[in-house]
Amino acid sequence: MEPELQVHIVKEWDTGELIGLYKAGGWWLDEHDPARIPELVRGSFAFAVATAGDSGPPVGMGRVISDGIADAYIQDLVVIPGYRGKGVGRMIVRALLRFCFSRNVTWIALIAEPGTEDFYTGIGFVRMKDHIPLRFRGTV
Repeated sequence: MEPELQVHIVKEWDTGELIGLYKAGGWWLDEHDPARIPELVRGSFAFAVATAGDSGPPVGMGRVISDGIADAYIQDLVVIPGYRGKGVGRMIVRALLRFCFSRNVTWIALIAEPGTEDFYTGIGFVRMKDHIPLRFRGTV
């Protein structure tokens, strides 16, 4: 019997374990600085880690960036391959949504990767018509 999955909202977590999750999502590059991970966790409005059991290894994560007043954005949602399709991502997103709503932050958005739209619409997200996500690539 597999241990029950738990989602923890944290302000710190083992850097190596988080890097492992970022690698599972294909988001970790060798030039990234591991020393910045603790700051990333602390600086997030909410950082969620899913574990197998109360203190088991991490199997997924996600975070929210926000000013804590008006808007929030979910980022970095990832679940390791062996736990995908088991509801872990949904548990993480719902924990992050509950955290935001408990602080009266109710405008919550994200940018979904191709192929993940059905997952997010199944949770309650809707496509933002007439909005285009943009990323800065210019010079300063």
